[in-house]
Amino acid sequence: MALNGYLMRSTVVGALGGLLFGFDTAVIAGTTSQLSMVYSLSEKELGVTVAIALVGTVLGAMFSGVLGQRLGGRETLRIMAVLYVISALGCGFALNWPMLLAFRFIGGLGIGGSSVLGPVYIAEIAPAKWRGRLVGVFQLNIVIGILLAYLSNSVIAAHFIAHPENSADAWRWQLGIAALPAAMFLVLLYTIPRSSRWLVTRNRIDEARQVLQMMGTPNTEAELKEIQDSIHFEKSALHEALFQRKYMKPVILAIIIALFNQLSGINAILYYVNDIFMKAGFSTATAGRSAVYVGAVNLVFTIIGMSLIDRLGRKTLLLIGAIGMAIALAGVGVIFATQAHQDLLVWMLMGFIAAFAVSQGAVVWVYLSEIFPNRVRAKGQSLGSLTHWLANAVIAYSFPQVRGLGGGAWPFYFFAAMMLLQFVTVATIFPETKGLSLEELQRKMNIA
Repeated sequence: MALNGYLMRSTVVGALGGLLFGFDTAVIAGTTSQLSMVYSLSEKELGVTVAIALVGTVLGAMFSGVLGQRLGGRETLRIMAVLYVISALGCGFALNWPMLLAFRFIGGLGIGGSSVLGPVYIAEIAPAKWRGRLVGVFQLNIVIGILLAYLSNSVIAAHFIAHPENSADAWRWQLGIAALPAAMFLVLLYTIPRSSRWLVTRNRIDEARQVLQMMGTPNTEAELKEIQDSIHFEKSALHEALFQRKYMKPVILAIIIALFNQLSGINAILYYVNDIFMKAGFSTATAGRSAVYVGAVNLVFTIIGMSLIDRLGRKTLLLIGAIGMAIALAGVGVIFATQAHQDLLVWMLMGFIAAFAVSQGAVVWVYLSEIFPNRVRAKGQSLGSLTHWLANAVIAYSFPQVRGLGGGAWPFYFFAAMMLLQFVTVATIFPETKGLSLEELQRKMNIA
């Protein structure tokens, strides 16, 4: 079965939510230094400025699923697109710090909602044969969005360096520019259909059949029957509790892998990468360019990680990545502790990003989707996602307050130690899931 144009267009539009997710998440990196000066922010207040969007993300992720079930993924994604537009324009025109916080929180709601609804929408429209690869387009778009945010920040910063008379407004343009892709996302969402699966949940069977045919599904009636059966199964599993003794191991694994994902320091580095370079003595322009290099490495090694995950296995990648991250993070710590060899900082951070992208970045969401049995998979993935975002918010808030310790070295030593702990933990208690059916994996973990 070949991909048809309608399916591709719907996938690309749905995946634009991932691009905005990545862009809005990372764009703050280019503004932290200027925001600190404009609003006279303390380190604690800067942490709040970054973390407030993540509070919105947690809430958006928690409640968007319910909204999606009621209105449908397409309609709810439109709401998320509106939130993106409002947030970008509001941040760009913010009159004071509280207003900036309010609009960043709104943007966080959009990020959280699209992080849940984008992959779900794509999964619901995609034929089974292509589902994994098409959902992967959303994850790839997140990394592309991060790179575009760094590139946009660098271009805008370079413009205002060349025209210093208006340089006080650079951060407004950096945050506000996201309104353009957000508006495009909103418009394009009016060119794609509702998902066939949501239509079946509303007993609109004829419309669902029509959407399946438009997507090029080869055996429409068989696919329709499969959707109906899966919905029936999910309804029967609604009351299955996640926190039971028999699910203890996957619950523990989900929490651990989500925590280690953030204890690597990945988002502290992504959110504060420009500041990290500037603390090492880089100029504003050089810091911006260096951030672009980091974003480009992130994209390249995410693609490499996606290509290796079924060859080398999830556990193997996690072990390799943990060692690579620990070495790179320790190297960053030494650079800050000794205040020497700052020219190596870019290489160390690119090495860290490469090791993360090829391991944790490629593995975490796949692993979370595999370790839970069907009847509690949605709840298990929600637990992993909630753990991930809460840890993200705590680290993003606290990083500015602790980065001065040991001349800026100790946060990186801490992250390096956590990656060594991850290596030991993964080596001793994590099962390899490569090549195992979900049923075989359940037997391996003694789940009845």
